[in-house]
Order: sequence, then C-alpha cells, then structure tokens
Amino acid sequence: MPQRYDYTGKDVQDVYDGPGGLLWEAVMGEQIHSGGPAATDRLAQALGLRQGMHVLDVCSALGAPARHLAKKYGVKVTGLDFTKTMLAKARQRTKDAGLEDLITFVEGNALDMPFKKDTFDIVWGQEAWCYVTDKDLLARECYRVLKPGGKIGFTDWVITGKVEEALLAKLYESMAFPYMETFQGWQEVLKRAGFRILDAQDQTEEFAKCFDDYKTMVEEKLKPTILQNFGKDLFDFAVNLVNLWRDAAHRHQVGRGYYIGQK
Repeated sequence: MPQRYDYTGKDVQDVYDGPGGLLWEAVMGEQIHSGGPAATDRLAQALGLRQGMHVLDVCSALGAPARHLAKKYGVKVTGLDFTKTMLAKARQRTKDAGLEDLITFVEGNALDMPFKKDTFDIVWGQEAWCYVTDKDLLARECYRVLKPGGKIGFTDWVITGKVEEALLAKLYESMAFPYMETFQGWQEVLKRAGFRILDAQDQTEEFAKCFDDYKTMVEEKLKPTILQNFGKDLFDFAVNLVNLWRDAAHRHQVGRGYYIGQK
C-alpha cells in the first residue's frame, strides 16, 4: 500500500457536507467527475449495461451518474454513500426526475457494505475511490457483493509518474485524500481481490485537458460567483488546487485510471 496520509472519512464528509461539494459541482458539473456524461457512457458501454441489470454505484455523491444510467440504459441502480448532504440532494433530484422506481440510495460505508454477497450485476465507481482509506478492503467488498461473472468498472485519480513527497503531500491536502493508488497498483489490488482484469487504461492526457477547462472555469467564468458565494479565501484555494493538479497532470505525475474487471 502506498504511504497513507492522515485523512479519514470524516474529512471527506466535512468537504462534501460543506462548501466543497457546492464548489466541485459548479466546476465539474453535477456528475462531479472529469469527462462528464461522455465518460459515463464510455464506461457504461464497455460494461455492456442493459435493461434488467442491477448496478451498485459506490460513493454515488449527488446521484447524477445513477440517474444517467437508469434513464439511458434502463438499469436498476443502488447508490451507496456516507455523506448526508450528498444523499439528501441525490434523493430529492432523483424524485424530481421521476426515477425513484429505478434508483435507491443507501447510507453506508464502502468498506463494510450493507448488502449480501452475490447481489449485483455491476459494481460502478467514478473518481471517488481515491477518498477510500483501504483500497484492498474496498475491492474485496466489491467482489463479495458481485454476482458470479459480474463486472466491476470504475475510474479513479491515480499516480501515473514520479511525484516528490512534498508535492504529493500538497496534492493530498488539497483534496483530503488518504492516498492514491498508482495506475499499476489498482490492477494489483483488483487481482488480489480475485478479479480478472479485462481492461486498464491510463487516461492522464484526457484528465489534464479537463483540468485546463477547470482552470478557465475557476479563474474566469465562475470567479464572480465563487467570490460572491464563498469569499476570497475559498476562491484562492480553488485556484491553487486546480493549478496544482493541472500542472501535475500535464507532467504526467497524476491522472485518471480506467479499469474493468470480472468476478
């Protein structure tokens, strides 16, 4: 396991129950992951989602990917998250969208999932598992709740090159990450849990381009809104964060990993 930093689930809850969640939605959109709906469709199509499947979205946040999948592919989705503000918003937005018959949100811990074994056809995640404090345990839980032959598909922020310790500490501090896996490391985690790797892609170049867009959003398009609603301190924090990650991504030190495995 890579070196752990002292950030816990409580730190993540504080971010997303507070202004951090609002800020990330404003910058990245409701799906709160790089690439937006196009990235969601790419993963969905690779997994072969179809009507009648039951998908578990681990760390489901505002539930936008769940609503996208249910509406476009006709799948049933269970969203698992432990952030009360995100869950409340996800449930309300799903009700407003008329998708309550297909989507259920459950409050719970990804490291101790409140589901029986062999329950889901697909386990899904998008750029949220970097917050999880034990990726091996997470992968074992994903394997446990999947039906035999079921698939796991997810993207995550990963280390893709050499990163100096001082920079890594700044990156983690900016996001309250306990640690990130390396691109190769996630594959080893999946194998240890029992998965067969079907596909793994280093998508750092696309990730870096997304941060080019976020830089423009924060420093130009959203600047008046952020200053008015959140104040200068949070604006300065957002500018520093976006540039920190953008620069590291363009140096191919950090990026996005894409993984599909099968039980």
